[in-house]
Amino acid sequence: MSNSTIDFTSFALDRRLLAAVAKAGYTKPTPIQAKAIPVVLDGHDVLGLAQTGTGKTAAFMLPIAHRLANGPRLLGKRAPRCLILAPTRELADQIAQAGAQFGGAVGLQGAALYGGVGKRPQDEKLRRGVDVVVACPGRLLDHIDSGTIDLRAIEVLVLDEADQMCDMGFLPDVRRIIAQLPTQRQTLFFSATMPGDIRELADRILQRPVAVEIGHSRPAATVAHALYPMRENLKGALLLEMLQREATGKVLIFTRTKRRARHLAEVLDREGHRVSALQGNMTQNRRQAAIEGFKKGKYDILVATDLAARGIDISAISHVINYDMPSTVEAYTHRIGRTGRAQLTGEAFTFTTPEDEALVRGIERVLGARIERRTLDGFDYGSTPPRAGRPKMERDGNWTPRGVSVPASEARASQGGRGERGARDGSRPQARRERGRPEALRDGGRTARPEAAPAVRRERPAGAAANAAAPKPVRRTFGRPR
Repeated sequence: MSNSTIDFTSFALDRRLLAAVAKAGYTKPTPIQAKAIPVVLDGHDVLGLAQTGTGKTAAFMLPIAHRLANGPRLLGKRAPRCLILAPTRELADQIAQAGAQFGGAVGLQGAALYGGVGKRPQDEKLRRGVDVVVACPGRLLDHIDSGTIDLRAIEVLVLDEADQMCDMGFLPDVRRIIAQLPTQRQTLFFSATMPGDIRELADRILQRPVAVEIGHSRPAATVAHALYPMRENLKGALLLEMLQREATGKVLIFTRTKRRARHLAEVLDREGHRVSALQGNMTQNRRQAAIEGFKKGKYDILVATDLAARGIDISAISHVINYDMPSTVEAYTHRIGRTGRAQLTGEAFTFTTPEDEALVRGIERVLGARIERRTLDGFDYGSTPPRAGRPKMERDGNWTPRGVSVPASEARASQGGRGERGARDGSRPQARRERGRPEALRDGGRTARPEAAPAVRRERPAGAAANAAAPKPVRRTFGRPR
């Protein structure tokens, strides 16, 4: 039976779940839902290969809710029966919302466990008793170590976006958590890519799995791709011009580092755009406010890093703009998966420089086609962006607010650093060396140097009166006395 000829009533789901599906406005299952739901209902382990935005959350949450609502408890009402591991707080929140929507329809209770918020409310919820736990590995280990969670009754384990957990360094934590679980359980394993470490983990924890593959390693067919080749120092000007001309809905812009995300959002705000930034240094409340504001229309533009954007589930994103090229083909796939969701159309624009050509060829091999190269009509690609009257162009070739400098370490990270983590770790020694030096002396002295202050030879004064009489040093900012 093809996906086009079935609907959710074709599945042997609890009638209360079917009512919840209808209330949510779902009519036809997505391809992964059509393939995965019957397999999960039959109790098989699943190896799911699917990109973000394909509907996989409902593909596992609906049959899990059916199983828990219609099966016996083993250790009483306080012990959770399903554990879902997710790499980021945003994804954990998204899954928890689906759990409340569908699990709540059949009387199930759930809890989301992640860092960045207080642990005590989570402890209290676990003591009251839950059926489903959605957790990030680090916070779950905190609960395991403190004895506030009992995993002996887990019947179903779900690993969502397993490749991202590997990329973020969670694999040892995941292995430690799995060692705490019953060996007799159903395991559902979802990943967009299958690197060696993830393949080894899947082989170890899955028992005779059924493979469910949807669009493996390829962005959704509903996304149109385009490259905008340019010099690095034209990115900011071209972005502003593009946003002024292009008819867009919700726009998600990716930068390589946290600082670039923050600075770019400040510039766009100065230009009158409704924009917010999403990056790893934000508190959970601010991150959630940014996502909710973007989702509900308070912001039209969200500027984010790869890690911060994990778990964003907003179906109406019309454009993804790669302001900075991602570091890998897989990262490109994940970024582009944020548009063209739920069978809607979307556009993906990528700003490229000559240094990006090798990665571009890798992306084109995955897509199976050459990506269209475009230029913006009327834009002067040979000019130097203006400095007067608009945010000035800093050394790293990107628009930043006037009076806000970009450290040289950030400029180096923008020229091919190791992404968000690399900028934080690899650039720190140079940032320490440059802290406190005049701005003109940083980054190779490419700004005007201040005039050297005359050398003053003074003896050490004695006493308070002498201290008061001693001349105060002149403080300089960008070469001018302040």
